[in-house]
Amino acid sequence: MPNQSQLWFEPLIWMDFRLAVIFTVLIPLILLLWAFAQKTLAIQSLLIIYWRVASLLAISVYLAIGSMPISFVTAFVAQALIPISLWFWADLNEEVADLSPRPLKLGFLAWRWATTLYSSLGAIATIPFLSCAVDGAKTDYCQVWFRPSWLYYQFFHGNSSPGFLTFMGILGLITYTLYLVYFLVVRLGKQGRSAMAGDE
Repeated sequence: MPNQSQLWFEPLIWMDFRLAVIFTVLIPLILLLWAFAQKTLAIQSLLIIYWRVASLLAISVYLAIGSMPISFVTAFVAQALIPISLWFWADLNEEVADLSPRPLKLGFLAWRWATTLYSSLGAIATIPFLSCAVDGAKTDYCQVWFRPSWLYYQFFHGNSSPGFLTFMGILGLITYTLYLVYFLVVRLGKQGRSAMAGDE
């Protein structure tokens, strides 16, 4: 059982978990549904790309349920990749810039800037804890990061075993890694910064 004594930064970890739910799940989900309702293809495409990249955050949660040290690395990588995914595509950036200043566009732009700042700061804040991926994450200094994922497990997966959920996280990580390697080695060379080129 983990030591339940509170470290000074534990409230910040819980605050980060709540902000992650808001900025990386709820708001982009609302924006995606809104973009589909208004048939705004550029914002749809950017958000679909975002969800593909941000799925590594969900994978990290399931790895953390099993207290797997690699979850520190995957969480860091996810937070580093999210801002890149939101700004990398030149063609989609131009299409979004050309949209009329409707509430959807303004909401999307506000969320993109806020999420870029949030994820960038989150990645920087995670750097000191990457050592947990090396030393086995057995100290309270590392274990405290798993507590939000354990609460998520109790709330949503109380009838499933932690071992099974961790296994699903590992499968997700393998799949994600294979797709990322394929994208970097094959698709990126063909399409460059054009998101639409990969769909032609």
